[in-house]
Amino acid sequence: MNTNNSYERYHRQILLKGFGEEGQQKLLQAKVLVIGAGGLGCPALQYLTAAGVGTIGIVDDDVVALSNLHRQVLYSVNDIGLSKADTAAKVLSALNPDISITTYNERLTTANALDIINAYDLIIDGTDNFASRYMINDACVLSGKPLVYGAISQYEGQVAVFNFKNDNNDPVNYRDLFPEPPKDGEVLNCAEAGVLGILPGIIGTMMANETIKLITGIGESLINQLLTYNALANQVYTLGLSSRKETRSLIPADEAAFKQINYDWLCASPSTSFEIDVERFTVLLQEDDTAVIDVREWNEKPVVDEFAFTQIPLSELQEKMTGIKENAVIFFCQSGKRSLQAAQLLFNTFGETKKVYSLQGGLLQWNNRHVKKSV
Repeated sequence: MNTNNSYERYHRQILLKGFGEEGQQKLLQAKVLVIGAGGLGCPALQYLTAAGVGTIGIVDDDVVALSNLHRQVLYSVNDIGLSKADTAAKVLSALNPDISITTYNERLTTANALDIINAYDLIIDGTDNFASRYMINDACVLSGKPLVYGAISQYEGQVAVFNFKNDNNDPVNYRDLFPEPPKDGEVLNCAEAGVLGILPGIIGTMMANETIKLITGIGESLINQLLTYNALANQVYTLGLSSRKETRSLIPADEAAFKQINYDWLCASPSTSFEIDVERFTVLLQEDDTAVIDVREWNEKPVVDEFAFTQIPLSELQEKMTGIKENAVIFFCQSGKRSLQAAQLLFNTFGETKKVYSLQGGLLQWNNRHVKKSV
């Protein structure tokens, strides 16, 4: 240890058999990124800071709210309205001024995730939504970073270690457990289902424990395992996990592919609010400042000559949507499925600044209507 003060601070864990000064040095040299400074992130951050993890990053773009305080114990009523990341860093620096804390007061996105994650040895996912979990998992797989995962709902929590490479098995990632994300509303989050305030404290400290074990090499970690804890019954059970070849194809192939994925859209509920029938479509075709866009691929048939349109295949829409200047946009395709995806994608980018529509039933419905008319 470098100083007498440091030795005294960490003395109780240095005394541990199998830990010692070597374990403490490993902690001091480690770089851990905690994504989410909420219910899970708060206890994980507190114990990692107290244990002496040398460099800690905190990613969170949220502010403290009164409803956070029953479980997010880093904050007080005096912090309401303040940045979670910055407030957490201030409290943690007072707890242990000898470590380095970096804050990212921004939302983690596909644009910045890989750059931020690559600067750390190990990642802790303390987020509370599926879009973030799948994005973080995919980024960790691409970056080769171990991921400590935790989740909570009502009275039950989960902890696992993903993407940790060892000699025995191929590393398991989150998609091996949950290959496809549930749609929005299928699984309730804490804001909708509620959560016992003590539960994230229990699960968050378990996540910190797994992190410390991974860094120091002590004990048996939850590598390729999922631990589930029920707070009402004090029941704990552990499920062994295996990697699955078929889920590997769900991971983006490289950084470019990762940045093209809209994880919010993948986890969004299919929306029918954009859909219009053939009659409404026919009326809107006559309106000015309206773009009609075919999102089929270039060689798809049938050929459309009944109305004017621009063709932008769905696979190219993400990169070309900024060129859509009209205030109203109507998408169509063969069956209406891809056009609905395009409508959601455009809405996610522009919000309500544009009127967005999708032809329900697509060209199949359009052609069916014309056949009926001719008969």
